[in-house]
Amino acid sequence: MNRRVLIGLLVGLAAAGVGGLAWAEPRERAARQTLFIGLDTSGSFQRAGYDDALSFLALYIHGHLEGLGGLQRPRDLFVAAVGGRQTDEPKAFRPLHDFVGKSAAQIEADLRVWFPPTDTLTDFNAFFRRVAQITKERNLLLRPVTILIVTDGVPDPAPGVEAGSPAAYRAIDLAPLEYLARRVTLRLAYPSPPVAERWRTLVPRQRVRLWTVDDVVMKGWRAQLLPDADPAGQERLWKWVRENVDFRARRGT
Repeated sequence: MNRRVLIGLLVGLAAAGVGGLAWAEPRERAARQTLFIGLDTSGSFQRAGYDDALSFLALYIHGHLEGLGGLQRPRDLFVAAVGGRQTDEPKAFRPLHDFVGKSAAQIEADLRVWFPPTDTLTDFNAFFRRVAQITKERNLLLRPVTILIVTDGVPDPAPGVEAGSPAAYRAIDLAPLEYLARRVTLRLAYPSPPVAERWRTLVPRQRVRLWTVDDVVMKGWRAQLLPDADPAGQERLWKWVRENVDFRARRGT
């Protein structure tokens, strides 16, 4: 191989490498997740852990928006109540713009105003349908979709269905989420271990990845806080979040 051919080959490889990097970077940015957060505003969850969950959720949202401790910044964020006074009651989804630039304390204060625990029903199906609708309307189908719901996980039964029965869990409809995006992960935080097991074994699903964090585990987040550190310095907390709440679930789990 003569010198001129060798130089041309090296230049071509270098150009391909630069082009590849230039292409990979926006692709990585484009892969950032769409994050939906649901807050159970029913009276039953108020007794089970609403206050603790709200404080955690404020830090969780702030940490993700700021990318603290290695948390993934969402490309889009929507927060809504999972509940109502009647079935299929429409709920407003608060967009990312309502949270950007705010401290965790400010976010918590807003959440308490926007989502008081005064609903009589926990309506998971209406929430899932609205998640699917927003994803399609905003053309978010090519990004991973993550849904975090802080809830006791107990569904309100349909008429004629006994509360807490297997039929009540089988009536939870994840069909709107199944083929919504290339990867859909549903996380439940604060259910009791028996309720979490019913979600894993009784709720019909195919492609949706399910991850549950029991209430006893969730209430351990406060033990990770450093008393004199600001959110950016809460490395123990963010590590706990990554390894417990944001753990990457596999299909079939």
